[in-house]
Amino acid sequence: MAISSRPYTFDRVVRILAGVALLAGAIWLVNSLRNVLLPFCVACLIAYLLEPVVELLQKLLHLKGRVIATLLTLIGVTAIVVLLGHIFVPSVVKEIHQIEEILHTTSDSDVAVPFVPDNIIEPVRKWASSIDLGDLLDNSHFQSLLNQGTSFVAATVEFLLHTLEWLLTFVYVIFILIDYPSLMTNFRMLVPKKYRRVVYRVEDDMKNSMNLYFRGQILIAACAAVFYCIGFSIVGIPLAIVLGLLVGILYIIPYFQYVTLIPVTLVCLIDSMSGSVHFWSELGQCLLVYVVSQCICDYILTPKIMGKTMGLNPAIILLALSVWGSLLGLIGMIIALPMTTILLAYYKEYIIDGGDSSPSDKQQAQDAFRQVTEAPKPPLKS
Repeated sequence: MAISSRPYTFDRVVRILAGVALLAGAIWLVNSLRNVLLPFCVACLIAYLLEPVVELLQKLLHLKGRVIATLLTLIGVTAIVVLLGHIFVPSVVKEIHQIEEILHTTSDSDVAVPFVPDNIIEPVRKWASSIDLGDLLDNSHFQSLLNQGTSFVAATVEFLLHTLEWLLTFVYVIFILIDYPSLMTNFRMLVPKKYRRVVYRVEDDMKNSMNLYFRGQILIAACAAVFYCIGFSIVGIPLAIVLGLLVGILYIIPYFQYVTLIPVTLVCLIDSMSGSVHFWSELGQCLLVYVVSQCICDYILTPKIMGKTMGLNPAIILLALSVWGSLLGLIGMIIALPMTTILLAYYKEYIIDGGDSSPSDKQQAQDAFRQVTEAPKPPLKS
């Protein structure tokens, strides 16, 4: 890997320290203004996701301006969200009552689960009997949770109290979508001419990665959520919709959806302890849902939506979300992937591609860099 051989003069050291100070100051400023910047960052992300839909409507309807296409897109997305809420919310409430009945049955049952040791069954049975979902959903209990001031509930209450502030997000989305092409062009023109070659190359790398993980991967994750919800519902597992949506959310990070095997196994175990179903049969059907859904996503959807090129390695994604999230909270998690992509692109430009190394050395360094940062390609069908 090529490393610059320039000596570390006093002037260069001062510039490096000044750059680090500016970066630290920028992080501190963003963290201080996070409450103001968060609606704008969320609006930018939503606008980025909806931009292809606006362009498609503009072409299909042969519209010169973007106002009508933007309004139609927002109306359509709002209608879809309302429709999904109308479909899924009653199902989720029904499933919560269903699992509540199963928990009560489990606490009074002594049904043995074949091939599962008693030292596993008994703690699960005691834990299940100690849960009271009705009490969790009761208003008085909810009020006591509010009084306890837990971080999650406090953040939720604070979010509700700032509803008027979040209405700005909707306004931001409208204006960003209407002027999206001109905004992108103006941002490019702000770059000084002598830096445009490097900055535009970095921008292209960032655009490719963003297209994969903020558009392609989210679209695949939404499809996966539908598949898993349908599959779990056919199997008849309790909390089928909730677990299916959970798999879809975690699907945004590649391979991370398999973490949901733990709650799925636990739900199957609790359901089997009531004596109504067989544990291994229900778990096997759930595993079949994983296999079928993964085959559809990996061999049909991923090649069609994301093509042959894959994005960042899942480990890099998790590290980026953790680091930027700890630095800037929710804003950090929103900008984690683009900022990480920029840093990796700069590293590739100035470290790997820089210096006086031979072309073969550069190619070897670039191949090693791709193996670390890029996600592995899915296996091809035989």
